[in-house]
Amino acid sequence: MREIKFIVVHCSATPEGKKFVEKDIEAMHALRFKAIGGKHIGYHLLVYLDGTIVQTKSFELIGQHVAGSNSNSIGICYIGGLDKNGKGKDTRTPEQKESLLKQLKSLKKTYPNATILGHRDFSPDKDGDGIIEPWEFMKECPCFNAKTEYSKL
Repeated sequence: MREIKFIVVHCSATPEGKKFVEKDIEAMHALRFKAIGGKHIGYHLLVYLDGTIVQTKSFELIGQHVAGSNSNSIGICYIGGLDKNGKGKDTRTPEQKESLLKQLKSLKKTYPNATILGHRDFSPDKDGDGIIEPWEFMKECPCFNAKTEYSKL
């Protein structure tokens, strides 16, 4: 059994309201991970616009979703994350918010010592002050502060 230290929340970086499903993520990741031999979706779970959650990978398998921490994390990705102009935005539907919260609560029961973070929280602390500030984010994903929002779980 893998030791899970992190539950990492992601967005698919797709426009608000655009239907995007497992096969679409599979195609996106096939291009991204081709060079390293990845054939499957890098996330363990997807949260569709209607709140449906699809498990795409066993939690026992290492994902490909956060460089340097794949071996000790689970990745969960909600569909969306961009506004109509391609800028980062929290586009979660009410159904996605509800499903994501339920799923994260369930994961915390199974992995009580795991910390819930957003992908952006793995950015380097450039000024060494112990806080990863917005200007230090390598990416905006998941386009909301998952670390704060889910800190009480």
